[in-house]
Amino acid sequence: MTRSLFQKITLGIAGATTLAIGLCILVIPHQFYASYGIVLADDASLLSELRAPGAGLAVLGALMLWGIWNSAMRQVAQVAALTVYIAFPAGRLVGLLVDGMPSGGILGALAFEAGIAVLCLLAFRLGSRASPLQGADTRAPVA
Repeated sequence: MTRSLFQKITLGIAGATTLAIGLCILVIPHQFYASYGIVLADDASLLSELRAPGAGLAVLGALMLWGIWNSAMRQVAQVAALTVYIAFPAGRLVGLLVDGMPSGGILGALAFEAGIAVLCLLAFRLGSRASPLQGADTRAPVA
C-alpha cells in the first residue's frame, strides 16, 4: 500500500466517523447520548450547547473527506483529523483523571478515538514529506 493511499484511507475513516458523530449530535442528540447511557433533559440551552459542537464536528468530518479527493485541501484535512483525534482522547483522559471512571460506552469511545489517533499519527507522521504540520513551501529562505 502506498503512503498516499494509506493517508486517504485514514482520512476516510476519520472523516466518516467524525461526520457521522457530528450529524448524530446535531440531529438526534437524545438518541446519540442514550447510546452511552446518558439521559438528556429537554432543556433548549443544553441541547443548543450540544448541537453547536456537533455541527462543528460534522463540518470537520466533511473537510476530512473532502481532503481525499481534493489534493489542495489534503493538508488542511490532515490537520483537522489530527486535531480532532488527539483532542478528543486527551479530553476524555482529563475527564477520567478529574471526574473518575465513566461508563463502558465512554471508555469504548476513548479506545476507538485513540485508535484513530494512532492511525492519523502513522499516516501523517512528522518529518515525512508533505507532513501536515510542516509548510508545503520547500524554497530556501531568503537572507
